[in-house]
Amino acid sequence: MPVINPIGKIQSELQKGMKLAKCKRCGCMKQTLENLQVSLSLLQTEDSLYLLRNIEHWLEQIESMEYTCLGCEKCISAMAENIFHQAFPEVAETQLSYTFEVKEHWPTVPGEYFSFCHGSGCPVSVSTLASAELAEELAGIRPEELCIVGKTETENTGIDKLIKNIITNSTIRFLILAGEETEGHYSGNTLLALGENGVDDNMRVIGSHGKYPILKNVTKKEVEAFRKQIKIVNMIGCKDVKTVVKKLEELSEEFDSSCSIEECTEKIMNVQISNVPVVQAKQPAKLKLDKKGYFVIIVPDRKSGIIIVEHYSYDNKLQHVIEGKDSAGIYRTIIKNGWVTQLSHAAYLGKELARAELSLKLGFRYVQDDY
Repeated sequence: MPVINPIGKIQSELQKGMKLAKCKRCGCMKQTLENLQVSLSLLQTEDSLYLLRNIEHWLEQIESMEYTCLGCEKCISAMAENIFHQAFPEVAETQLSYTFEVKEHWPTVPGEYFSFCHGSGCPVSVSTLASAELAEELAGIRPEELCIVGKTETENTGIDKLIKNIITNSTIRFLILAGEETEGHYSGNTLLALGENGVDDNMRVIGSHGKYPILKNVTKKEVEAFRKQIKIVNMIGCKDVKTVVKKLEELSEEFDSSCSIEECTEKIMNVQISNVPVVQAKQPAKLKLDKKGYFVIIVPDRKSGIIIVEHYSYDNKLQHVIEGKDSAGIYRTIIKNGWVTQLSHAAYLGKELARAELSLKLGFRYVQDDY
């Protein structure tokens, strides 16, 4: 159903967000304001021009970006942009590029996953969407049918990684979507739409309700290999471990090897992931964004003792990936390569890397910007 007075509704949502300190420091809000600034200028209506003036004012109030996305249960900026896309579908983003560098081992793309692949007897993967705890519970049980499990909180880079890891393992034939959907980003809805409709010429997932469902780090060929290889099972909203495990068992029984090893191998793509250092910023009154981009720090497996840092440009394109076992080595590598240019950003990176290293030593779960 179309939204009545969409511009007014967008104005209301953004006003709510700009009253919150966390939104003023979040990449989601900044990206939404910048996207709408361009899109509204094309409409040239009285109410759109009024909103455009407010957006220009709000952009001046945006503070230093401490996080690209907090994964809030309700993302206000995503809600505002969704309203705009539904009301004015002719306005769409078109920028694309593909750069992911794959590791020789599997999972090929690093992240906060639990993998247990032991051959053809584990044909099921699970995305718990915004429910990280559900992924940990399933990993603790470790059903023999389970190949890999992890969260997928975003409708773009999160899905990019999921695609890469599935098409580089021909064992996987099913993807269960379980756990809570992230309101605004709709990664679960986007995966369902991807399986049903694929992507358009701009790599936008057709039919997705997500804020920015454009896949910049995969190719159309990889998307089609993903769609052909697996069956997506919709259990969105289910957080009961026993119910998910039962479905794993059912799917494993259903599994028949309709694709030979040779045919499945053809679907494995040669992909790339870049070396990425993450810089931590303090909280000054005003902070410039680092022109070199932002960093995401991951501790995928505490037993391995490895810290992974991903470096992204502000359009969410992965630039670099760096690995190390201590914060000092990673930090010096980042500085040496010139991947950080702002002193405040360097301070932030050092703080987060220290926390990541401490999590390995003390055994607690590391989450970036979680204090």
